[in-house]
Amino acid sequence: MNLHEYQTRDLFSKYGVAVPPGILAKNAAEAELAAEKLNSSLYVVKAQVHAGGRGKAGGVKLVKTPKEAGAAAAGMLGRNLITYQTDAKGQPVNSVFVTVGIDIARELYLAILLDRAQGRLVMMASTEGGVEIEKVAHETPEKIIKETIDPALGLQAYQARNLAFALGLEGTQVGKAVTFMLNLYKMYLETDAAIIEINPLVVTKDGDIQALDGKVVLDDNGLFKHPELAALDDTTQHDPRETEARKYDLNYVGLDGNIGCMVNGAGLAMATMDIIKHIGEAQGAAPANFLDVGGGADEVKVTAALKILLGDTQVKGILINIFGGIMKCDTIANGIVAAAKAVNLHVPMVVRLEGTNVELGNKILADSGLPIIAGNSLKDAAEKIVAAIR
Repeated sequence: MNLHEYQTRDLFSKYGVAVPPGILAKNAAEAELAAEKLNSSLYVVKAQVHAGGRGKAGGVKLVKTPKEAGAAAAGMLGRNLITYQTDAKGQPVNSVFVTVGIDIARELYLAILLDRAQGRLVMMASTEGGVEIEKVAHETPEKIIKETIDPALGLQAYQARNLAFALGLEGTQVGKAVTFMLNLYKMYLETDAAIIEINPLVVTKDGDIQALDGKVVLDDNGLFKHPELAALDDTTQHDPRETEARKYDLNYVGLDGNIGCMVNGAGLAMATMDIIKHIGEAQGAAPANFLDVGGGADEVKVTAALKILLGDTQVKGILINIFGGIMKCDTIANGIVAAAKAVNLHVPMVVRLEGTNVELGNKILADSGLPIIAGNSLKDAAEKIVAAIR
């Protein structure tokens, strides 16, 4: 789950991670009033969307007066911001964050994330702040410094000092940076974060260390422990289909293809998408989504999944690929039949069942009176749905 910048700033403040003052505004008048309260000679107005690259897309404006802050907010609010990290529609801007301008001496980069290759957390820093870290990793990888964290010991002060020295910090800046990093590590653990990224981490002209912009991604699997954090989720930033899928505990990701996929198991779902792409590429067919209904799918879940697939105007056909293990094939078949009758099935549907009670499951589908095409294998099912949408 992604957090907005202003939500990230609130968490940083709670954990003693230094940030410049700022105020959230939901309209131009609030933005102007926020600037008046901040009482600075320079302000930054930032569109609040779940996407990077806001500055290049016009989502970050530097202004000198409260009135200009209001005008900048008016130019962003109520519109969709399109960046290199969004789709062609962009993300809706429902609020802006007004902060004070900072006298910056240096821009750095700092992040903490899981290194899956090592199975350990890593705190990562670079002198190339303000630049996309992917670009730094590609062009100048030697400028990325890492400290691997022992899970039994946690981030140690000496590791934070190593990073501070590698960033070229001196004098009192080193102590401030060490405190900053230790607090950031504590926040990472206690919020069950997946990644915390600060870009840029700035050194001000008076030697202070502050997080000028922050990105926090929380691990969805840990949100049950943090209802106060789960409540921060901004569903307007999600694909509406993904928001609907979450209500039924469905793992759904929308894509740009024309064949809707319903599968139980993430690996099987990926294989299903791959074979549709492989067989259908020459005919202009491709998967329209990733959808894993899980091993315990019931009629309610299957119905909800079908409604989501059929609600996508791009979907011209549906392929259901189910392996009956925990949930037997006859149970799945009954769910598919009930779901198909409950929705307006207006596109071809191919169903491939395998596993426990597969013969009974296929008989239920065949006797349903519905225009369901049986797939004898994954390859056969993919060929049949590609042919059906043609």
